Amino acid sequence: MCSMTKKRTTKSRLDYYRIANTQKIIKPGDTVTLRPPDLTTPPYVARIELIELDAAEKITLKVRWYYRPEESAGGRRQFHGSKELFLSDHYDVCSPEAVENKCTIHTFKDYTRLEDVGTDDYFCRFDYNARSGTFSPDRVAVYCKCEMPYNPDDLMVQCENCKDWFHPKCVMLSSEDIKNVKNFHCPDCINS
Repeated sequence: MCSMTKKRTTKSRLDYYRIANTQKIIKPGDTVTLRPPDLTTPPYVARIELIELDAAEKITLKVRWYYRPEESAGGRRQFHGSKELFLSDHYDVCSPEAVENKCTIHTFKDYTRLEDVGTDDYFCRFDYNARSGTFSPDRVAVYCKCEMPYNPDDLMVQCENCKDWFHPKCVMLSSEDIKNVKNFHCPDCINS
């Protein structure tokens, strides 16, 4: 009688993968940082869509990339936060050995409520179509006299009367002045 071992000819999905040299487990749906080829640049960030094992016992990750503002059409703008990322339509396959760590992508609203922003905390308020260079939503609320979208890295103060938000410099105040103001009223409300 002859014994034959049947080779796997298809890929199989894995439920998880343990990050090398750690006790951390990653699963589809998790967001991770990946080591870039140039170690002087920030890590890449991606959402794991699928973990697969092929016939040669090689594990691969299918990922959906997050772009940094400077990697998008139009580049980084004044209102982009330092930890802002855009969920792209760019999918790729990469090695799990490139994974550095798990990270958290917060909604914009949740990110602005964080008391402590950690190294692995990011936020996303736009989806980015890498092929066309367009964003969704294509418009966001603007604030202040300068009519810029909110940047969570910048200090703003809310007018007690009209409830609009203002950058201190746009209403001729310093950051120190704002810290000492108990009830702020914008110039338009003072003059009306």
